Amino acid sequence: MTVEMREGYEGTGPGAITPDGCAVELYSRLPVRDEPDIIAAAVPPGARILELGSGVGRMTHPLLERGFTVTAVDESAEMLERVHGACTICGPIENLDLGETFDVVMLASFLVHAGDVEVRRGMLRTCARHLAEGGCVLIQREGEDYHTDLPRERVDPGGFTVRMLSSEPVGDGVNSVRAEYVFPDAVWTQTFRARPLTKEEFEEALAEAGLEVDEYLTPDGVWVRAVRTS
Repeated sequence: MTVEMREGYEGTGPGAITPDGCAVELYSRLPVRDEPDIIAAAVPPGARILELGSGVGRMTHPLLERGFTVTAVDESAEMLERVHGACTICGPIENLDLGETFDVVMLASFLVHAGDVEVRRGMLRTCARHLAEGGCVLIQREGEDYHTDLPRERVDPGGFTVRMLSSEPVGDGVNSVRAEYVFPDAVWTQTFRARPLTKEEFEEALAEAGLEVDEYLTPDGVWVRAVRTS
């Protein structure tokens, strides 16, 4: 199957590659960390969650196990084939309009840092559009050192190595980022575009979509709960 890649995005390695350069098999192997615990602590028990950019369900499945109802959205049909127990919807996040609202809308995986400003605006409008009265949006931001002190690598307890190889400016405040994932039996790379955002720039982007920060949920400011502007 031929996939039309987003401009500036590329992926290499075994198996299907999504339009933003993610490898389906790689994401099926990546472990779950503390994200489900952070999410569960930030929202009401049993909430209806719209997960934007679910991938293979790395967070979807633990949230289902915790009693949440999840609608998983991704632009890759190959990713969604690996999601079980959730309603799945295939399509770009920035154009999504389901005609219904949810207690929680989740935009993880640093998607708020999309290099294309119009894509980011569309994603945040999608978050606001699907937010029920009194609901919240959970957003995962990049850490402060994400684009600095490169190259760097981390050896995962699971037996693989993650290398952030480079982050090079390509104009208009956007960086081209290259990452490598080395497993004993396979190697994947991903090249993607990301726009670093200061805290102020991030909050301005939220305000554009009629949202505001309710709380920074983690000490590093990576996970954020946002609500409609009062």
